[in-house]
Amino acid sequence: MKNYYYLIYFVLAFNIGIIGANGQKNNISDLSIEQIMQGAKFVGNLPDNIKWADNSKQFYFNWNPKNAFSDSLYSYNIENGKTEKLDFETEWDLPAKGVLNSDKTKKVYAKNGDVFYIDFTLNKKTQITNTTDWEGNAKFVQNDSKIVFQANDNLFTWDVQSGEYEQVTNFKDGSKSETNDIPSDPKGRWLYDDQLRLSPVLANKKAKRDAGKIIRNKRKLKKPMPIYLSGKTLLWADLSPDGKYVSYALMKRDRSKSTDVPNYVTESAYTENIRARANVGGKPPKFSLHIYNIKSRKTTEVDFTKLKGYDYIPEFTKDYPEKEYKNKDRISYFNEPIWSNNGEYAFIDINTNDHKDRWLALINFEESTVKALEHQHDEAWIGGPGVGWFSRAEMGWMPDNKKIWFKSEETGYAHLYVKDINKGKKKALTKGKFELYKPQISNDKQYWYFSSNKSHPGDRQLYRIPIEGGDYKQITSMIGNNEVSISPDEKYIAFRYSYSNKPWEIYLMKNPLVSGKEEKAERITHSTTKDFENYKWRDPKIITFKANDGAKVHARLYTPENAVKNKAAVIFVHGAGYLQNAHKWWSSYYREYMFHNILVDNGYTVLDIDFRASKGYGRDWRTAIYRHMGGKDLSDQVDGAKYLIKEHGIDPEKVGIYGGSYGGFITLMAMFKAPDVFKAGAAIRSVTDWSHYNHGYTSPILNTPVTDSLAYVRSSPMYYAEGLKGHLLILHGMIDDNVHFQDVVRLSQRLIELKKKNWDMAIYPVERHSFTEPSSWTDEYTRIFNLFQKQLNGKE
Repeated sequence: MKNYYYLIYFVLAFNIGIIGANGQKNNISDLSIEQIMQGAKFVGNLPDNIKWADNSKQFYFNWNPKNAFSDSLYSYNIENGKTEKLDFETEWDLPAKGVLNSDKTKKVYAKNGDVFYIDFTLNKKTQITNTTDWEGNAKFVQNDSKIVFQANDNLFTWDVQSGEYEQVTNFKDGSKSETNDIPSDPKGRWLYDDQLRLSPVLANKKAKRDAGKIIRNKRKLKKPMPIYLSGKTLLWADLSPDGKYVSYALMKRDRSKSTDVPNYVTESAYTENIRARANVGGKPPKFSLHIYNIKSRKTTEVDFTKLKGYDYIPEFTKDYPEKEYKNKDRISYFNEPIWSNNGEYAFIDINTNDHKDRWLALINFEESTVKALEHQHDEAWIGGPGVGWFSRAEMGWMPDNKKIWFKSEETGYAHLYVKDINKGKKKALTKGKFELYKPQISNDKQYWYFSSNKSHPGDRQLYRIPIEGGDYKQITSMIGNNEVSISPDEKYIAFRYSYSNKPWEIYLMKNPLVSGKEEKAERITHSTTKDFENYKWRDPKIITFKANDGAKVHARLYTPENAVKNKAAVIFVHGAGYLQNAHKWWSSYYREYMFHNILVDNGYTVLDIDFRASKGYGRDWRTAIYRHMGGKDLSDQVDGAKYLIKEHGIDPEKVGIYGGSYGGFITLMAMFKAPDVFKAGAAIRSVTDWSHYNHGYTSPILNTPVTDSLAYVRSSPMYYAEGLKGHLLILHGMIDDNVHFQDVVRLSQRLIELKKKNWDMAIYPVERHSFTEPSSWTDEYTRIFNLFQKQLNGKE
């Protein structure tokens, strides 16, 4: 009997060892999942965040070529061609990006919570503040004679010549308390006056008190006027260039119920709760803009209700005739004033909380009013590169100080426009079925520089055009993505470059439009490891296929050699929705890219689709999911499967799908709503019910659950779980504070109640939305690989 137990123990131990050593079932690739899931340790730590020195003689970037615990700051010297790692003291003393004065001889900047001033003519740096508090948001005012900066919630000025400080604002928490010892009711007032008549002692004390109050009030007039916040949050404060006005923004937010995310694996050994976000649909904050006239000591709230279109009622409300739609305070966030170069005018970018309107409005500081210069409206939601939503708005003043420039999707693509503030005339400087990014005006004010996907949706190049529009001159030429940083003197261009199968590296070239001749880019960094370079990485083909509504869909296609082709296919769904992955540069999904190489080595065909909602294809592509996520974005995956079956000989019974976050959501919808198309799916960190996701992302697309319940029901996998036929693998981090673990817990209960058996779940106790541990990545993708091997390829 004893020997029998030893035998059983040996067999079990042997089998467990085999399973552990061969976690990837029948993987014939030269790569292993464990290898590629080491991330940067396998690929190499790639450089990023290029910043130029003010003198244009060197630039800085973050890099970690020796695989330390974190990146370090490196510099590249143009004159001697040396790349050097900076020590702590040198990095600490380096100037940060800041604001130049009008003739660009001086600069002010904030770094490490303090404010600094540089005089380039004297080559002198002065530290204006040196405290443990935070100071920042510094700029020049009053004809460059003073610097204004924010210290905590208040504005202060520093005189460039004398070095004297002056407090400009006096924001205070709470409300103004009115103290008055004189009764306000008639009876009380009569008794009060009568007592003073009867008692000269009391009358004399009151007279002395009143005289002291007059002196105190005179003293207060010598100090900044208290501005009480009354329970609101100060978002920003800005001093006008002439020093006469302060504009400031306040927000009043009602407390919304938030989610607690339990963390089970902790250093304390106790379960600890992580305070996470609220769900979509809470009461929106109320925003207000105020103008403080420093001389008159008066504050006035700006009235936005007279803006054209302010009273707009969204079209979707027609689906709910029995409901009364109310949105009294439509205004959402607005930016600090953007001042003209001569300091005479300022405009702000005003957006609504339903995301459907945007105004660029000129501020009249004397009258505390705004005048709309540009009104943009979208029945779905305002967005696009340099317009809003997933992108910071790009805008400013033209050199003549008479026109503003901005981005708009008016033609269906994000393009550059100017508008005369007096005549109201608008002009498009660029046009076409492409988008442009990060426009900047040249030093001589004669040209625009910007990046664009003009040549192909998946290719980014640097261009220059005349200031009033005209012919495009392409500056960079290497196909892929060129993330450009132009030197302050515009003679050099440093840029991060990558291609589909070549990770990011830093390059340097002379600006050919300045040198007047063709220039070649020189590679500055070499970051990839030998292990990475030992494998021949595929260059996926960018293809298009026709969707069922006739749309042309871009995708990345990976195809195996005929000798190993197994007639099975996997479709990868990228995350975020509004993201581009069918492009010609190194993917942010680089682990998935490497995993796809393993799949192809094992005979799979892989398709990576820029479905409806993806970035880089204009407004209509972006908003195609409005009020219906899991509509065209899902049908594009189905049409992709049909394309593979028809054009690449894929067996209709051998199509799988996987993705994370938004990609996990689409995977669930695919498995539930198109169960006859997809035999297996792996849903990673998936949204299962959009009413449980955050407000900022979800409400532009689906409105809110209370106002547009139809959109949420037709867009949430929870309502379609009964359609599951194929095998579903659910994978999720337990401390995910973006898409909460609760999402898949609720879905698992739904599947249990529906008596579904063909699903599994893997949970990762120490992982948030973005995994960090190689062991978790390896376990996750081993399970996904095994799922496809078993369900699509018949390999146990």
